[in-house]
Amino acid sequence: MKYLLGIDFGGGASKATLLSETGEICATSTREYPTLYPKAGFSEQNPQDWVQVTIENISAVLKKSGIRPQEIAAISLDAATHTAVILDGDFHVIRPAIYWTDTRSVQEVAYLKENYASCIEKQVLHSPDTIWSLPALLWIKNNEPENWKKVRKIMFSKDYVRHFLTGDYVTDFIEAEGSMLFDVNTMAWSQELCGILDMDPKLLPRVVKPTDIAGTVTKEAAGLTGLSEGTPVLCGTTDTVMEVFASGAVSRGDMTIKLATAGRTCVVTDTPYPCRHLVNYSHVIDGLFYPGTGTKSCAASYRWFRDTFGEAYAKLDEMAEKIGIGCDGLVFHPYLNGELTPYANPNLCADFVGIRSHHTKAHFARAVLEGVAMSMLDCKLTLEKLNISHADSAVIIGGGGKSPLWRQMISDALGIKLVEMKYSDSSFGSAMLAGVAVHIFSDFKDALQKCNSAVTETNPNPENTEKYRKLYNKYKKIQEALEPIYNSQL
Repeated sequence: MKYLLGIDFGGGASKATLLSETGEICATSTREYPTLYPKAGFSEQNPQDWVQVTIENISAVLKKSGIRPQEIAAISLDAATHTAVILDGDFHVIRPAIYWTDTRSVQEVAYLKENYASCIEKQVLHSPDTIWSLPALLWIKNNEPENWKKVRKIMFSKDYVRHFLTGDYVTDFIEAEGSMLFDVNTMAWSQELCGILDMDPKLLPRVVKPTDIAGTVTKEAAGLTGLSEGTPVLCGTTDTVMEVFASGAVSRGDMTIKLATAGRTCVVTDTPYPCRHLVNYSHVIDGLFYPGTGTKSCAASYRWFRDTFGEAYAKLDEMAEKIGIGCDGLVFHPYLNGELTPYANPNLCADFVGIRSHHTKAHFARAVLEGVAMSMLDCKLTLEKLNISHADSAVIIGGGGKSPLWRQMISDALGIKLVEMKYSDSSFGSAMLAGVAVHIFSDFKDALQKCNSAVTETNPNPENTEKYRKLYNKYKKIQEALEPIYNSQL
């Protein structure tokens, strides 16, 4: 029996999934790590934390499964894109990685828009925003010149961890598309965009396909993880495309709705859609793309509420379920780190509006869930306005989709059927990708047929859909009233 190992790095945790060649999950392991918030608007992670949880997760799945390490045919990693790691010539981390939800680079974004908007949009198909690597790196150059002088290598999250396993220095083209330093027309690092940083493109890793073998597990990494020395490790790619693949969205028109740290609504297309409201990336399947909308603080909002005010998720769901739609007038906007679709405004802030003395923790818990649902409705309506999708069903992915309450809420708010697959997380997608790369599966559809299937369907309640549309109108009016205030504060 051969096995495949997929490892994901999300907004607050890493998950490893061990998959057999027959499509069965043999073991999983999850470990959390912190996101640091040293100042308002700052979001950082320590790359060494990613390595530590990798060691722990690999050791755990090997122990749980009882397989021999030599039976692992290939390994693939994925992570949220945009997060650059700056290193010296010996691959030592210079400073914590600026996570993609960070908004400190507002001034750098304004500078880029004023001076380089045309060339960036032509080469990247996106407008400058704080989520991209280029503004974050420009912030380091402007504000931490002593650190910038030390930079000899720039990597991205999953590539840094893979370097720990293999010692390689490569990245994949989908990850590169998320840097704002890569020309999607030539599929190469842009001399012009790197020039904005006065940086030689040679500081960036070689670009390969996600399915290319980047290297093999070193003796040192094998000793720390329990893996077998020489095990092939794919380059891998970004977490969202792995979720899109894992969920079965491999044909034009397929739609996914993601309730994770960030929220995404993606549609598989045969062309990108350059637009300030969308993020465009290539699919792992040649000739396809998955343009999507973005809600910056989706499950992150619920996690923030849990961590700040207490109670487990199950208890919060139980409390929220007892409250009616609209939370007796309480409205929440999930803009903890600004917002993407359809505002592209890092200045926006989260808020609770309409608080009265009768409101309880249960009201606030439901308001957070409903606020994210309204944000996801914003995203769906944006896709419809752009004539990208008018789908009446979607696959729901991400940890938030495991909540029956939230799943029904999203279905009602969006007015569409939600299909839940047996598996849909990105570590599972990475394990399947590894199987495609080493020919255990003949292609992407073969992998899906052997490994995954639908398990539940959630259908919208038309009466609730109407109630949520009324709530959405109120949600939008409050957002429009508060946006000038938030803009004036910065």
